[in-house]
Amino acid sequence: MSSGKMARRARLLRFGLNLYPPYIGAGVRVRHISPDFREVRVKMVLSWFNRNYVGTQFGGSLYSMTDPFFMLMLMENLGRDYIVWDKAANIEFITPGKGPVYAEFRIDQQLLDEARERTADGGKFLPRLHAEVRDGEGTLVARVQKTLYIRLKPRLRKAG
Repeated sequence: MSSGKMARRARLLRFGLNLYPPYIGAGVRVRHISPDFREVRVKMVLSWFNRNYVGTQFGGSLYSMTDPFFMLMLMENLGRDYIVWDKAANIEFITPGKGPVYAEFRIDQQLLDEARERTADGGKFLPRLHAEVRDGEGTLVARVQKTLYIRLKPRLRKAG
């Protein structure tokens, strides 16, 4: 896919995610998706809709702001020949989120090369990817670990 088409897809996805009702209700905004789908930045404000009983960011909202991005980034970069699913996730809450919080997601060429190499024989690859949620002053609010499932689609797997 040409870089111009990928850039348009990135803009459309950002626009669509920012209109996604669960994200609107949770106060999540996708601030940036790079044209090559290798970097995403997300912000979530603290509001009545995502505030917990003690007045801080609701843990479910902190997780939801991080949920789809690694999967989407890998799907766009690996292409239609691959199955990419979220397999597992873990979130560790470090300090309460008392205002806007931010998360950044990055993937690199090394991860893409490893995914292609590890799945070339038809096997699955289960990378563990990490992201952090920080407040506006840079204080760590939560650590997120995602395990993804990556595999060639059945029609492309070697018979064996």
